[in-house]
Amino acid sequence: MASLSELLPREAIRLDIPAADWRAAVRAAGELLVTRGTTTDAYTDEMIRNVEENGPYIVIAPGLAFAHARPSPAVRRTGMAWVRLAEPVAFGHETNDPVTLVVALAAADSGAHTAAMAALARLLGDPDTEAALRTAATPEELHRLIAQPKPDDEQPVRASGPAVQKILTVCGNGVGTSLFLKNTLEQVLDCWGWDRHITVEATDTISAKGKASEAAAILTSREIARTLGDVGIPVKVVEDFTSAKEVDAALRETYDV
Repeated sequence: MASLSELLPREAIRLDIPAADWRAAVRAAGELLVTRGTTTDAYTDEMIRNVEENGPYIVIAPGLAFAHARPSPAVRRTGMAWVRLAEPVAFGHETNDPVTLVVALAAADSGAHTAAMAALARLLGDPDTEAALRTAATPEELHRLIAQPKPDDEQPVRASGPAVQKILTVCGNGVGTSLFLKNTLEQVLDCWGWDRHITVEATDTISAKGKASEAAAILTSREIARTLGDVGIPVKVVEDFTSAKEVDAALRETYDV
């Protein structure tokens, strides 16, 4: 399985790129995927259409948009692109606008990028590393940051957990932002010592409605929560998908601990 530094090589990183609006920002990241031979131009259009149809849920943290679409014939191979904007642009997100960083993912299937996504979630979830990534002076410096292993965080006291249950993390396509949130949630569950008691499944909005009866709760964005409506189980909104603290709070509210 490819590592983050392999899926996001130095050549797929561009810093201080001008963009007039959110579409131009996503298109800049899409052009990098095309230049690398990762996708065709059609995939860029699919990423833009995903936001038009599902809203700005891809803005997963303050200033950070994670652009993606479903696996399609427009994806030639799994890869990523990283674009830091010269000036921030608005995506229309209620809490995380404006955006200065667009990370794009093109997935050839639902599994090839899972390790890379977990690594990215850990990096962006660490405040010092996240700040260094946002302020890197060159693509080379940024690539060195994502290539270096991150030491394990100090583990808190483990709590006793519930019986085996499932939590769904949900996005429009089931392969991008939902997987990112899944990784953050799994980090929290591991810290709690609940990873043996709760499984986490990343899925899309359509599938989530059918799977809700099997789950204890859903974690998702505000936009996707509105799309889901009442599914018979708690739906917890997470604004910052990189924030273990916010996910921890949602988990505590779900299980009243």
